[in-house]
Amino acid sequence: MIFRKELLNRTSFQTVTPPLHRGGFLMYNKSIVHHTPMTITLRPHQQTALSAMLKHDKGQVIVPTGGGKTLCMIEDTKIHFKLFENQVHVIVAPRILLAEQLCSEFLEHVDAHVMHVHSGETEHFSTTKADTVRLWSENVGGNQLIFTTYNSLRRIEESGIKVDSIYFDEAHNSVKRNFFPSTEFFSHNADRCYFFTATPKHSVTIFKPGMNDTDVYGQVICNIPAPKLVEQGYILPPKVVVNELPQGDFKMSDCDNLISTIDDNLLSKILIAARSTKQIINLLSESNFRNELAQRGYSCMYITSKTGAIIDGEKVDREMFFNTLNAWGKDPEKKFVVLHHSILSEGINVSGLEAVLFMRNMDFVGISQSIGRVIRLGVSSKTFGLVCVPVYDKVGINTAKSVQSVVETIFERGEPAVSVIRR
Repeated sequence: MIFRKELLNRTSFQTVTPPLHRGGFLMYNKSIVHHTPMTITLRPHQQTALSAMLKHDKGQVIVPTGGGKTLCMIEDTKIHFKLFENQVHVIVAPRILLAEQLCSEFLEHVDAHVMHVHSGETEHFSTTKADTVRLWSENVGGNQLIFTTYNSLRRIEESGIKVDSIYFDEAHNSVKRNFFPSTEFFSHNADRCYFFTATPKHSVTIFKPGMNDTDVYGQVICNIPAPKLVEQGYILPPKVVVNELPQGDFKMSDCDNLISTIDDNLLSKILIAARSTKQIINLLSESNFRNELAQRGYSCMYITSKTGAIIDGEKVDREMFFNTLNAWGKDPEKKFVVLHHSILSEGINVSGLEAVLFMRNMDFVGISQSIGRVIRLGVSSKTFGLVCVPVYDKVGINTAKSVQSVVETIFERGEPAVSVIRR
């Protein structure tokens, strides 16, 4: 056994990975994929987070959205795969889509057998059966990466396999009633356990779990303030604009509301946080919104759990949706609007988004995560991420107050936006 001091001494934060091989399970081994070796150079705050992980077996890593927490997980995995044999590392994501994205990012740098434990489609071996998880792990041997969701994590628990390291991405999700039992199990049974989030959820009641439960979540071992990342040029500061629309006795339509906000702020690549899936469907099927956008040279795309992914009126699969979204984000000439209710709020990396428009109020977690979509560095020359809140009469006032409070907490005071569970 290598003690932590020795581990730290032997660790290089800049490494070159070997060619990659994706392993399968018995007859389910579909292919061998090779990639060009990639070099990881960690930023100072990522090195700080990684050092904290190497010193502690358990803890919370608080990193602002866009701070590159995934690379911390990847580098930690690379170190332990190099130093130890037959390691099993589990990566937990809030959504299947994010689990697939994390898998792609890991496999750019890590050579390992891969399994997904969730109900989504994937090119890798996948199952939701605990017995199959156990058989796969026992048969493939070697270093293993298992990607799962909070909803399916219990299947890994039920399998009884030994987990060496487990990373909880967007860990504030773990406090939910259905997810917490498996979270607690792995906190006490995995050798190493880390909780990554920009927005911790705490509880002030004994009847609900919260990340202030140090027995389960450990201490905060690393807390990176957002102003530091802005100062160092790794993320952009948000700029809040309360768009005060004409007031009167009439009720503005959602179409008029959005078009006025887009026109007033000269926006090109826009994320709209809608109130509901129903609002999105009504906006695009029962109003002139799509035509108004087309007249201004905008494409329109949206994604919901009910409708799936739609680009300019045509249904596409999720892979095409996100490939198109990222391609348009990188195209300086492309103007587009993307609407969603919740799917794009958390974790998903999207290039080029310039602004987010809030059509609804959210808790601190939702607001912070949505803002995080537009403060990432892009290919454009933008110097801030625009956060717009349309307001008319009394509509939108509470949303504007909540958004401003989150921005002041995270980007002015340098504190995480803690959401508190009270009952």
